[in-house]
Amino acid sequence: MTKVLQNVQMLNEQGELQTVNIAMAEGKITAIGQNIDVADAEIIEGNGLVIAPGFVDVHTHLREPGFEHKETIATGSASAAKGGFTTICAMPNTKPVPDSVENMQLINGLIKESAVIRVLPYGSLTRDISGEVRTNIEELKAHGAVAFSDDGVGIQLASTMYEQMKDAAQHDVVVVAHCEDNSLIYDGVMHEGKRNQELGLPGIPSICESVQIARDVLLAEAAGARYHVCHVSTKESVRAVRDAKAAGIRVTAEVCPHHLLLEEMDIPSDDANWKMNPPLRGADDKDSLHAAMMDGTIDCIATDHAPHTVEEKCCGMVGAPFGIVGFETAFPLLYTQFVETGKWTLKQLIDWMSVKAAQIFDLPYGTLEVGASADMILIDLNKEQTIDAEGFVSKGRNTPFNGWVAKGWPVLTIFEGNIVYQEAE
Repeated sequence: MTKVLQNVQMLNEQGELQTVNIAMAEGKITAIGQNIDVADAEIIEGNGLVIAPGFVDVHTHLREPGFEHKETIATGSASAAKGGFTTICAMPNTKPVPDSVENMQLINGLIKESAVIRVLPYGSLTRDISGEVRTNIEELKAHGAVAFSDDGVGIQLASTMYEQMKDAAQHDVVVVAHCEDNSLIYDGVMHEGKRNQELGLPGIPSICESVQIARDVLLAEAAGARYHVCHVSTKESVRAVRDAKAAGIRVTAEVCPHHLLLEEMDIPSDDANWKMNPPLRGADDKDSLHAAMMDGTIDCIATDHAPHTVEEKCCGMVGAPFGIVGFETAFPLLYTQFVETGKWTLKQLIDWMSVKAAQIFDLPYGTLEVGASADMILIDLNKEQTIDAEGFVSKGRNTPFNGWVAKGWPVLTIFEGNIVYQEAE
């Protein structure tokens, strides 16, 4: 049956809002225009709200299989739908790891059974994400791996990364890297700067991240590989990516909302809800990330949604795992802090969270056009509310943004023509 989403405000190429109706059938957008007349169509009233393509998140952690006490595919995908995401890429740090055809088939089955939106699994670069024995990229790609990563740990051996990059180049898939030199972590739990000294906590130096990016971009050049850098957080990392792009190396990069919004001096105390990896860096690093967004060095925004239990996060930073949740707060936080203040346009933010993210992996999502998948969200730009972690759909409550006031909330999410989230009346 055809459905028509009527009376919505859609951005044109110039970033201007115009009133349109959108028709959809069999999971696809069939028409966009001011006058759509479809007999017997089901009408969804848009009430003049802003319509955007469903967001695409290329860096998420759903925890299932193996860590269902933290999150499941069902709760994680529902949380993403509430935040306006209709396509998410799930990292491979599960148990078992998607490092074989058997394990990849297991995860695909769980996704088919439980996900309410599109979940695309990563394959791991090495067996059990140990950084040692290489996986079979060709086989895992054939069974649905969207890209390849050992996210959560950096691959320490340059030879392992180089050989996998060569295989990835042969099969035209992207190598995605959490960049971290283990010899430079020094058991740190937050950024090595001023605030860690004030709190008496061990620090993680910036060089830990940037030196591995510098290594990897040269390996990617030699291998002819497409290389994507996870959660860039330092000014040195930005410089390495910018220089690599200028040299013609096929590198892309993402940034997380928390690294754009916060820096080390914002950390109020030894509170593990502020512990993430990479950590919140210095104010100059944050400024460098903003500049990199504007000049194209950084390509997209990704949440690195990483849920943990309250019990795991209730102790201090030293004993707690790294990571915070991000699906349900990403857009309103960024809209409030950057679009409302005039630093970004609405079109820039939506593009960074949708089409630009999809383009990295050649995904046909993140756009509003006839023939595209009917994945879209309605956003109430005037809706203002206080973030309440207890109201999250995600099992995770671990966020430093609890109690923040933000505007611009997704109120309706449509995936392949079907409503998968709707704000309660």
